[in-house]
Amino acid sequence: MDPKASEKYSRQILFAPIGEAGQQRLLESSAVLVGCGALGTTVANLLVRAGLGRLRIVDRDFVEPSNLQRQTLFDEADARDALPKAVAAERKLRAINSSVAVEGVVADLTPENVEELLRSFPLILDGTDNFETRFLVNDAAVKLGVTWIYAAAVASYGVTMTIRPGESACLACLLEERAGHGVEETCDTVGVLNAAVGMIASIEAAEAIKLLTGNMAALHGRLVSYDVWTGQFQAIRVARNTDCRACARRQFPYLEGEAQPHVTMCGRESVQIHERGRKLDLATLSQRLAATATDVRQNDFLLRFRVAPHEITVFADGRAIIKGTRDPAVARSLYARFVGA
Repeated sequence: MDPKASEKYSRQILFAPIGEAGQQRLLESSAVLVGCGALGTTVANLLVRAGLGRLRIVDRDFVEPSNLQRQTLFDEADARDALPKAVAAERKLRAINSSVAVEGVVADLTPENVEELLRSFPLILDGTDNFETRFLVNDAAVKLGVTWIYAAAVASYGVTMTIRPGESACLACLLEERAGHGVEETCDTVGVLNAAVGMIASIEAAEAIKLLTGNMAALHGRLVSYDVWTGQFQAIRVARNTDCRACARRQFPYLEGEAQPHVTMCGRESVQIHERGRKLDLATLSQRLAATATDVRQNDFLLRFRVAPHEITVFADGRAIIKGTRDPAVARSLYARFVGA
């Protein structure tokens, strides 16, 4: 390690479990981040400052003013210019640490591109905001045998778990039986505290540094959750499901595109989403949308609301019609934000 790098990372090198050897390993390591919102910007900031050698960021969204409360790499100019998050994050991170190779990829992670975007990295980081994408990442990670770190935050709490295919439980072991049913809490329906994001992203970054510096024994090996408002902390060991469809039976419906909601064009500038096996409590969803959507109307059969420039109609069986777009990826993103996925 050259003297300039030794000085830059001197306080981290002084930390005995890392030392100079661990820092050198980190400088030679790489990771791919899926999603660059609240969690993604925070974990990317921490890892780039720590000296991660190479970081790829995959995100299809753009910066909006409502992001700035918690998405720490962006500023008002980014929101005013509606920059793609991957582009804005790459610029900021290069300015923070020019010795790190940062690559922003503006793309929607799909079954068609997921293996190409993830396969060349030893670690996948979760910065997503919906479970459809997380299960897609889980399928790809299990198939490729790549470690990934699951993380999520909403309201005042967050959760994270490090997933090591073949050694630990995977996301399907943990959540498959109850995912995709009913109304889920999202940041767009119940809000989120930036402190909750910071807490969980810090744990995610610490786990990443342990993995990339070879400190496997230091991994917490648990599903960790923390509520910054109530102070409640839990760390639970999760056993592998011996009949898990992903890590036991190696069935990958998300990777094969079979588990995504079926999407069809529905007239001019409209997309219809056909969710599978989902029953929604429209009254509960209506209450949650009251603070963020406009023109919210609900009866026993459907819920209609506006999130300019889109009008969204959700049915009790999980179907939805999104007006104002012809892009299936935009429709799925809006559905995940306001209904859950």
